[in-house]
Amino acid sequence: MEMVGIVDNRAVRSPFANPAANRSRAFTLVELLVTIGVIAILSSLLLPTLAQAKGRGQQIYCLNNFRQLAIATLLYAPDHNERLPYNLGATEIGQILRDGKHYNWANSVLDWSDRRANTNIFLNTAASLGPYVAKRPEIYRCPNDHTVSSNQRRLGWDHRSRSYSMNAMVGDPGAFLQGGANVNNPYQHQFLSLAEFSAPSTIFVFVEEHPDSINDGYFINKAYAGEWTDLPASYHSGGANLSYADGHEETHRWLRSTTKQPHKPDGADLPMLLEKDDRADYNWLMSRMSVH
Repeated sequence: MEMVGIVDNRAVRSPFANPAANRSRAFTLVELLVTIGVIAILSSLLLPTLAQAKGRGQQIYCLNNFRQLAIATLLYAPDHNERLPYNLGATEIGQILRDGKHYNWANSVLDWSDRRANTNIFLNTAASLGPYVAKRPEIYRCPNDHTVSSNQRRLGWDHRSRSYSMNAMVGDPGAFLQGGANVNNPYQHQFLSLAEFSAPSTIFVFVEEHPDSINDGYFINKAYAGEWTDLPASYHSGGANLSYADGHEETHRWLRSTTKQPHKPDGADLPMLLEKDDRADYNWLMSRMSVH
Protein backbone atom coordinates (compact mmCIF):
# COMPACT_ATOMS: atom_id res chain seq x y z
CA MET A 1 0.00 0.00 0.00
CA GLU A 2 1.37 3.44 -0.90
CA MET A 3 1.78 5.71 2.11
CA VAL A 4 1.18 9.38 1.35
CA GLY A 5 1.80 12.44 3.54
CA ILE A 6 3.97 10.70 6.12
CA VAL A 7 7.28 12.49 6.79
CA ASP A 8 10.11 10.89 8.78
CA ASN A 9 10.87 13.45 11.50
CA ARG A 10 14.36 11.99 11.85
CA ALA A 11 15.18 12.91 8.25
CA VAL A 12 14.23 16.60 8.43
CA ARG A 13 15.43 18.59 11.44
CA SER A 14 14.67 22.27 11.69
CA PRO A 15 17.30 24.40 13.40
CA PHE A 16 14.43 25.94 15.33
CA ALA A 17 12.95 22.63 16.43
CA ASN A 18 14.55 22.70 19.89
CA PRO A 19 15.36 26.29 20.92
CA ALA A 20 16.23 25.20 24.47
CA ALA A 21 18.98 22.92 23.13
CA ASN A 22 20.45 25.76 21.04
CA ARG A 23 20.43 28.12 24.00
CA SER A 24 22.37 25.59 26.07
CA ARG A 25 25.28 25.73 23.61
CA ALA A 26 25.84 29.56 23.88
CA PHE A 27 26.75 32.06 26.62
CA THR A 28 23.97 34.19 27.96
CA LEU A 29 24.68 37.87 28.53
CA VAL A 30 24.76 37.29 32.29
CA GLU A 31 27.26 34.45 31.92
CA LEU A 32 29.46 36.59 29.68
CA LEU A 33 29.43 39.47 32.16
CA VAL A 34 30.29 37.11 35.02
CA THR A 35 33.22 35.68 33.02
CA ILE A 36 34.53 39.16 32.25
CA GLY A 37 34.21 40.07 35.93
CA VAL A 38 36.18 36.99 37.01
CA ILE A 39 38.94 37.78 34.48
CA ALA A 40 39.12 41.37 35.75
CA ILE A 41 39.44 40.18 39.36
CA LEU A 42 42.17 37.68 38.46
CA SER A 43 44.02 40.35 36.50
CA SER A 44 43.88 42.77 39.43
CA LEU A 45 45.36 40.07 41.64
CA LEU A 46 48.03 38.88 39.21
CA LEU A 47 49.30 42.11 37.64
CA PRO A 48 50.88 43.52 40.85
CA THR A 49 52.56 40.15 41.40
CA LEU A 50 53.89 40.13 37.85
CA ALA A 51 55.10 43.73 38.20
CA GLN A 52 56.81 42.83 41.47
CA ALA A 53 58.46 39.82 39.84
CA LYS A 54 59.67 42.01 36.96
CA GLY A 55 61.06 44.56 39.40
CA ARG A 56 62.84 41.82 41.34
CA GLY A 57 64.31 40.49 38.11
CA GLN A 58 65.65 43.94 37.20
CA GLN A 59 67.09 44.35 40.68
CA ILE A 60 68.95 41.03 40.35
CA TYR A 61 70.18 42.02 36.88
CA CYS A 62 71.46 45.30 38.33
CA LEU A 63 73.16 43.48 41.22
CA ASN A 64 74.92 41.30 38.68
CA ASN A 65 76.23 44.45 37.02
CA PHE A 66 77.67 45.51 40.36
CA ARG A 67 79.24 42.11 40.80
CA GLN A 68 80.91 42.44 37.40
CA LEU A 69 82.23 45.93 38.22
CA ALA A 70 83.51 44.74 41.60
CA ILE A 71 85.34 41.81 40.01
CA ALA A 72 86.72 44.14 37.33
CA THR A 73 88.16 46.42 40.02
CA LEU A 74 89.75 43.48 41.84
CA LEU A 75 91.30 42.29 38.56
CA TYR A 76 92.45 45.76 37.54
CA ALA A 77 94.53 46.36 40.69
CA PRO A 78 97.04 43.47 40.28
CA ASP A 79 97.64 44.57 36.69
CA HIS A 80 98.46 48.12 37.87
CA ASN A 81 100.81 47.66 40.85
CA GLU A 82 97.84 47.08 43.19
CA ARG A 83 96.56 50.59 42.47
CA LEU A 84 92.83 51.16 42.14
CA PRO A 85 91.35 52.77 38.99
CA TYR A 86 91.36 56.51 38.40
CA ASN A 87 88.20 58.17 39.67
CA LEU A 88 88.25 61.69 38.25
CA GLY A 89 85.85 64.60 38.29
CA ALA A 90 84.13 66.04 35.22
CA THR A 91 86.71 68.77 34.48
CA GLU A 92 89.64 66.37 34.49
CA ILE A 93 87.74 63.76 32.46
CA GLY A 94 87.13 66.41 29.82
CA GLN A 95 90.83 67.21 29.76
CA ILE A 96 92.04 63.62 29.31
CA LEU A 97 89.47 63.07 26.55
CA ARG A 98 90.74 66.15 24.73
CA ASP A 99 94.21 64.61 25.05
CA GLY A 100 92.93 61.40 23.46
CA LYS A 101 93.21 59.36 26.68
CA HIS A 102 90.63 57.10 28.33
CA TYR A 103 92.19 55.94 31.60
CA ASN A 104 89.41 56.91 34.01
CA TRP A 105 87.21 54.04 35.27
CA ALA A 106 84.39 55.49 33.10
CA ASN A 107 84.66 58.55 30.88
CA SER A 108 81.02 59.51 30.32
CA VAL A 109 79.92 62.87 31.75
CA LEU A 110 76.14 63.07 31.62
CA ASP A 111 73.72 65.98 31.50
CA TRP A 112 70.23 66.78 30.16
CA SER A 113 71.41 68.26 26.85
CA ASP A 114 71.40 66.68 23.39
CA ARG A 115 75.17 66.04 23.48
CA ARG A 116 75.97 62.62 22.03
CA ALA A 117 78.26 62.00 25.00
CA ASN A 118 75.10 61.09 26.94
CA THR A 119 74.60 57.95 24.86
CA ASN A 120 78.18 57.28 23.73
CA ILE A 121 78.85 53.80 25.12
CA PHE A 122 82.45 53.94 23.87
CA LEU A 123 83.26 56.43 26.65
CA ASN A 124 82.65 53.61 29.14
CA THR A 125 83.69 50.48 27.30
CA ALA A 126 87.02 52.04 26.21
CA ALA A 127 87.75 53.23 29.77
CA SER A 128 90.09 51.45 32.16
CA LEU A 129 87.58 48.87 33.45
CA GLY A 130 86.18 48.16 29.98
CA PRO A 131 88.48 45.21 29.17
CA TYR A 132 87.66 43.61 32.53
CA VAL A 133 83.90 43.53 31.77
CA ALA A 134 84.37 42.31 28.17
CA LYS A 135 83.53 45.85 26.99
CA ARG A 136 79.83 45.24 27.58
CA PRO A 137 78.00 48.60 27.73
CA GLU A 138 75.00 47.24 29.64
CA ILE A 139 77.22 46.62 32.69
CA TYR A 140 77.22 50.37 33.42
CA ARG A 141 73.45 50.90 33.53
CA CYS A 142 70.52 49.80 35.69
CA PRO A 143 67.68 48.38 33.54
CA ASN A 144 65.26 50.52 35.58
CA ASP A 145 67.01 53.73 34.56
CA HIS A 146 65.13 55.28 31.66
CA THR A 147 65.38 58.90 32.78
CA VAL A 148 65.93 61.38 29.95
CA SER A 149 65.00 65.01 29.42
CA SER A 150 62.10 66.02 27.16
CA ASN A 151 64.60 67.20 24.56
CA GLN A 152 66.46 63.90 24.69
CA ARG A 153 63.21 61.99 24.36
CA ARG A 154 62.35 63.98 21.23
CA LEU A 155 65.62 62.70 19.77
CA GLY A 156 64.37 59.15 20.37
CA TRP A 157 66.59 58.45 23.38
CA ASP A 158 65.24 55.97 25.91
CA HIS A 159 68.16 56.16 28.34
CA ARG A 160 71.64 57.52 28.90
CA SER A 161 74.75 55.36 29.04
CA ARG A 162 75.45 55.07 32.78
CA SER A 163 73.60 54.73 36.10
CA TYR A 164 76.50 53.97 38.44
CA SER A 165 79.25 56.00 40.08
CA MET A 166 82.35 55.23 42.13
CA ASN A 167 82.82 56.34 45.72
CA ALA A 168 84.94 59.51 45.51
CA MET A 169 87.13 58.26 48.36
CA VAL A 170 88.11 55.14 46.39
CA GLY A 171 90.64 55.23 43.55
CA ASP A 172 92.97 57.96 42.35
CA PRO A 173 91.01 61.26 42.25
CA GLY A 174 93.66 63.04 40.21
CA ALA A 175 93.71 66.80 40.84
CA PHE A 176 91.52 66.37 43.95
CA LEU A 177 94.43 64.57 45.66
CA GLN A 178 96.70 67.09 47.37
CA GLY A 179 99.21 66.27 50.08
CA GLY A 180 97.96 62.70 50.18
CA ALA A 181 94.39 63.76 50.99
CA ASN A 182 91.24 64.44 48.99
CA VAL A 183 90.50 68.18 49.13
CA ASN A 184 86.77 67.39 49.29
CA ASN A 185 87.23 65.31 52.45
CA PRO A 186 90.67 66.17 53.87
CA TYR A 187 90.11 64.29 57.14
CA GLN A 188 88.95 61.09 55.44
CA HIS A 189 91.23 58.40 54.01
CA GLN A 190 91.61 58.19 50.24
CA PHE A 191 91.91 54.51 49.26
CA LEU A 192 94.44 54.33 46.45
CA SER A 193 95.23 50.61 46.60
CA LEU A 194 93.61 47.37 47.69
CA ALA A 195 96.14 46.97 50.51
CA GLU A 196 94.80 50.10 52.23
CA PHE A 197 91.43 48.52 53.10
CA SER A 198 91.57 47.20 56.65
CA ALA A 199 87.88 46.23 56.52
CA PRO A 200 86.99 45.99 52.80
CA SER A 201 83.50 44.65 53.47
CA THR A 202 82.54 47.98 55.09
CA ILE A 203 83.58 50.44 52.34
CA PHE A 204 81.43 50.75 49.23
CA VAL A 205 83.08 51.19 45.83
CA PHE A 206 80.14 51.58 43.42
CA VAL A 207 76.66 52.97 44.01
CA GLU A 208 73.59 53.75 41.93
CA GLU A 209 73.38 57.51 41.65
CA HIS A 210 70.31 59.67 41.16
CA PRO A 211 70.07 60.68 37.47
CA ASP A 212 69.91 64.37 38.37
CA SER A 213 73.31 64.35 40.10
CA ILE A 214 75.19 61.63 38.26
CA ASN A 215 77.14 63.83 35.76
CA ASP A 216 80.64 62.31 36.20
CA GLY A 217 81.28 58.93 37.86
CA TYR A 218 82.76 60.56 40.98
CA PHE A 219 80.21 60.19 43.83
CA ILE A 220 81.09 62.85 46.39
CA ASN A 221 79.55 63.96 49.66
CA LYS A 222 81.42 65.85 52.34
CA ALA A 223 81.62 63.75 55.47
CA TYR A 224 79.40 64.90 58.34
CA ALA A 225 78.33 68.07 56.53
CA GLY A 226 74.73 66.91 56.70
CA GLU A 227 74.16 67.77 53.07
CA TRP A 228 73.55 65.68 49.95
CA THR A 229 75.86 66.85 47.18
CA ASP A 230 75.46 63.68 45.13
CA LEU A 231 72.31 61.68 45.84
CA PRO A 232 71.97 57.90 45.60
CA ALA A 233 69.21 56.53 43.38
CA SER A 234 66.19 54.61 44.65
CA TYR A 235 65.26 52.46 41.64
CA HIS A 236 64.58 49.25 43.58
CA SER A 237 61.52 49.62 45.82
CA GLY A 238 62.97 52.78 47.31
CA GLY A 239 66.52 51.46 47.53
CA ALA A 240 69.82 51.36 45.68
CA ASN A 241 72.42 48.73 44.86
CA LEU A 242 76.00 49.04 46.08
CA SER A 243 79.17 46.96 45.79
CA TYR A 244 81.99 46.84 48.34
CA ALA A 245 85.77 46.60 48.31
CA ASP A 246 85.69 42.89 49.18
CA GLY A 247 83.58 42.17 46.09
CA HIS A 248 80.16 41.63 47.68
CA GLU A 249 77.07 43.64 46.74
CA GLU A 250 73.77 44.51 48.39
CA THR A 251 70.50 46.36 47.96
CA HIS A 252 69.90 48.97 50.65
CA ARG A 253 66.46 50.52 51.04
CA TRP A 254 66.38 54.13 52.15
CA LEU A 255 64.38 55.19 55.17
CA ARG A 256 63.83 58.89 54.56
CA SER A 257 61.58 60.42 51.90
CA THR A 258 64.18 63.13 51.29
CA THR A 259 66.53 60.46 49.93
CA LYS A 260 63.93 59.04 47.54
CA GLN A 261 63.61 61.96 45.13
CA PRO A 262 61.79 61.59 41.77
CA HIS A 263 63.94 60.22 38.97
CA LYS A 264 63.55 63.09 36.55
CA PRO A 265 65.52 66.13 35.35
CA ASP A 266 65.88 68.66 38.17
CA GLY A 267 64.13 66.18 40.46
CA ALA A 268 66.66 66.22 43.30
CA ASP A 269 67.08 69.95 44.12
CA LEU A 270 70.74 69.60 45.08
CA PRO A 271 72.67 70.43 47.19
CA MET A 272 70.16 69.37 49.84
CA LEU A 273 70.78 70.41 53.43
CA LEU A 274 69.24 67.91 55.85
CA GLU A 275 67.75 68.51 59.26
CA LYS A 276 69.52 66.61 62.04
CA ASP A 277 66.60 64.21 62.49
CA ASP A 278 66.54 63.51 58.73
CA ARG A 279 70.08 62.16 58.31
CA ALA A 280 69.62 58.42 58.83
CA ASP A 281 70.32 57.52 55.19
CA TYR A 282 73.07 60.12 54.86
CA ASN A 283 74.85 58.87 58.00
CA TRP A 284 74.50 55.24 56.88
CA LEU A 285 76.19 55.96 53.55
CA MET A 286 78.86 58.27 55.00
CA SER A 287 79.88 55.59 57.49
CA ARG A 288 80.60 53.32 54.52
CA MET A 289 82.37 55.95 52.43
CA SER A 290 85.74 56.09 54.23
CA VAL A 291 87.47 56.19 57.61
CA HIS A 292 89.23 58.95 59.50
